[in-house]
Amino acid sequence: MKAVLFDLDGTLTDPREGITRSIAHALERMGREPPPLDDLCFAIGPPLRASLAKLLGEDRRETVEQALAHYRERFADVGLFENAPYDGIAELLTALQGSGTRLFVATSKPLVYADRIVRHFGFDAHFEAVHGCELDGTREDKRDLLAHLLATHAMQGGHDIAMVGDRGVDMSAAKLHGLRGLGALWGYGSRSELLDAGAHDLAESPEALRTKLVRAHLA
Repeated sequence: MKAVLFDLDGTLTDPREGITRSIAHALERMGREPPPLDDLCFAIGPPLRASLAKLLGEDRRETVEQALAHYRERFADVGLFENAPYDGIAELLTALQGSGTRLFVATSKPLVYADRIVRHFGFDAHFEAVHGCELDGTREDKRDLLAHLLATHAMQGGHDIAMVGDRGVDMSAAKLHGLRGLGALWGYGSRSELLDAGAHDLAESPEALRTKLVRAHLA
């Protein structure tokens, strides 16, 4: 049965303000001078622990976890909702659901946050399930997350299932599991990042994505 898995950050919603401001807050709490917010956009999408380690210049678990705790101080109450759906996403989800396509969220964001965001914007009516990592980092690797999602819903990999995301990690995980990888160019990953990671196709907008999904018999 046809199914589409959607990344959250940079694909369904634009979380730029909430994520970058929360990272800046964490760096300040760690006694570091944060760079301009625009320079923190690289951290939108990939697992946050690795991005924090890069910004801190060290990967000691205790240090990274402390910074992550500071990030969550702000993100859990404020940053979570400094966020907005991309234009055309609501219409896309409505059309896909109406065509009988099974819809899932597959994000490296902790499930406790992803669930709240999906419900806040009313997207929960469209999705069969939301899958994210645990707060301790379990399944934050998108490859592990997709393995868990496919097993949970008894789905086999194949091109009747698409992974839509804006970063290379989405495309490489889709490729590993034999899914059709569709890159969302309206997000934070570049065209070259997506293609180098194995994207089957790219879409400039949610409307263009719908057209490509129809052509691939996924909508």
